[in-house]
Amino acid sequence: MKPRPDYQLQRNAFGRLELRTADGQIHEGVAPVRAFPITAPDDGLALVDPYGHELAWIDRLDELPDDQRQLLADELAGREFMPVIERIVGVGSFATPSTWEVETDRGRTSFVLKGEEDIRRLASPALLIADSHGIHFLIRDRQALDQHSRRILDRFL
Repeated sequence: MKPRPDYQLQRNAFGRLELRTADGQIHEGVAPVRAFPITAPDDGLALVDPYGHELAWIDRLDELPDDQRQLLADELAGREFMPVIERIVGVGSFATPSTWEVETDRGRTSFVLKGEEDIRRLASPALLIADSHGIHFLIRDRQALDQHSRRILDRFL
């Protein structure tokens, strides 16, 4: 059995996350924030109050009891939106701005890439692509994409 942390997380009657510390103090509107959301999403997570002050630190999500881990996973899923590109179906043109049609872990979609500078290299081999509306799409491993997708991507890198 996993050790219980010295605090308790729960949802209040309004569905907001609450943190009860060991001294009995209750903090409402707590938000989990990942330290490294792309490169190490399960390592290092801060619980912050509505003003951004850190209330608790979690080294690893998998060290939490199941109920606490699930509560945080649900909260993070509601706050974070970063579809993962699994395949590039096609692009409208190789000049920017261009419309990309992609298959993601959340389904098929299209977006407009304003310029090549909106494709950021992360820790190799990951890429982060920002569309014209500020939505970020992640490519975890560009080498793992199919040949057609890699060929299109190489034209923009």
